[in-house]
Amino acid sequence: MKSSLRIALSAALVLASSQFAFSADQIRILAPTWLGFAPVHIAGDLGCFAGKDLDVSIKFEDDLTNVMAAMARGDIEMQMRSVGEYQGRPRDASTPGIIIGTIDESVGGDGVITDDKVKTVADLKGKVVAAEPNIPSRLLLQMELKQAGLSLKDLQIKDIATADTGAVFVDDSIAAIATYEPFMSQALKASTRPGARMLVSSKDHRGIIIDAIIVRNDDFKANPDKYAKFLGCIYEAVDFLKAEPEKFADMASKHFGLTPAEVTEIVDSSLSYTTLAESLAYMGKPGEKGTLHAIFDTVMDLNLENGAADNKLMATDQIDNSAISKVSAK
Repeated sequence: MKSSLRIALSAALVLASSQFAFSADQIRILAPTWLGFAPVHIAGDLGCFAGKDLDVSIKFEDDLTNVMAAMARGDIEMQMRSVGEYQGRPRDASTPGIIIGTIDESVGGDGVITDDKVKTVADLKGKVVAAEPNIPSRLLLQMELKQAGLSLKDLQIKDIATADTGAVFVDDSIAAIATYEPFMSQALKASTRPGARMLVSSKDHRGIIIDAIIVRNDDFKANPDKYAKFLGCIYEAVDFLKAEPEKFADMASKHFGLTPAEVTEIVDSSLSYTTLAESLAYMGKPGEKGTLHAIFDTVMDLNLENGAADNKLMATDQIDNSAISKVSAK
């Protein structure tokens, strides 16, 4: 009888344990292979998530359609993308996802690479340009073309996966590639094409490519404090990497398959992580607009113009600053 009781109690404890684990504050993330999202990995390595009872996991996924489908199915709670990518088709006002914070700004990490056959962006008219659909560097290319009196329609666009940048750049029938780091630097370093170089980068258009933290609306509504905790950890990680850049580079390198020196080079030349104060300025105070709202509208118009988006989204409906305001209050 005592043995049966012990077995029953053990089973109950196991069940209770599994139920607790299942109901933990879970955040499953899909994000592109981009160092701008390294604070998530660093926050995990530093133990911040565990210390706040968050069960956070992140996987790389460059294909936006796969990410959007995963969020619609409820397979993930969060994605991280540039504002421009977030707006892309087939998103409409009812598509799951709302922006609750920022994590970095591209300041050279997105760009268009070419060789010495192309002197200016106007030389691309009628030529083949490769790019993954709806990536930030397409916006940069569009802006440069517009200044030259051209549009993306004046080019022959070849769709590729950004991870294939290096292999595609070998083909000199491809006049240029719109891409991002680390694939951009890797392709240029490995290239034998005469005069291989950057034609334009996000350094030339500051304040356009902002990476956002995007969560599923239903889970955010049900668990707002979970996301305030998450944001708190992200900005703690940003403070750490700014204070300890060498330690950060060593830690991040293990997650991205890079050397610490490569991490340092890319971060120093390509991106700027947003601190809590900077993100608060982007997001705005509750009931008010931040600078991200105007950026959202500017990029929305560009995406509609180049056909990357089908539906005009309103920044006020797509940005929620309630969670980050709780972080600032702590």
